[in-house]
Amino acid sequence: MATKGLVESLYDSLARGDMKAVAALMAEDVEWWFHGPRRCQYMRRMLTGEAGHGDFRFRPRAVTAIGGWVVAEGWEGKHAYWVHAWAVDGGVITRFREYFNTSVTVRECGGGCTSTVSGSGGTLWQSRAPAQGGRSLPGLVLAV
Repeated sequence: MATKGLVESLYDSLARGDMKAVAALMAEDVEWWFHGPRRCQYMRRMLTGEAGHGDFRFRPRAVTAIGGWVVAEGWEGKHAYWVHAWAVDGGVITRFREYFNTSVTVRECGGGCTSTVSGSGGTLWQSRAPAQGGRSLPGLVLAV
């Protein structure tokens, strides 16, 4: 299964509450990283069984494959914007980056990053957060 299809299958399985199918798509020792308010760790709680699949609904608005990574983003209302970056290796998810109410830019750094991240050179993907009612979001760069 292609990387994008694998991640889309994960979201479909989550929506159905099929945690057995979700577990089959993930390595046993997934490396996880989160940025956002601690109370918003919805995906981690869902994947570890701390919360049910109905506690927060992840409906990706866009899913994009970038090399071995797949980036998904979605939002519910004006206070819940999320970006997920999934690394797929050997047909399973091995790394997961979760950003909640955070703007994300994915940049290519295979040949070594320069000290500046300004400009569009090397930018592979940029989040498209909806208007936040006049408030700004913190921004992070994911180097791949």
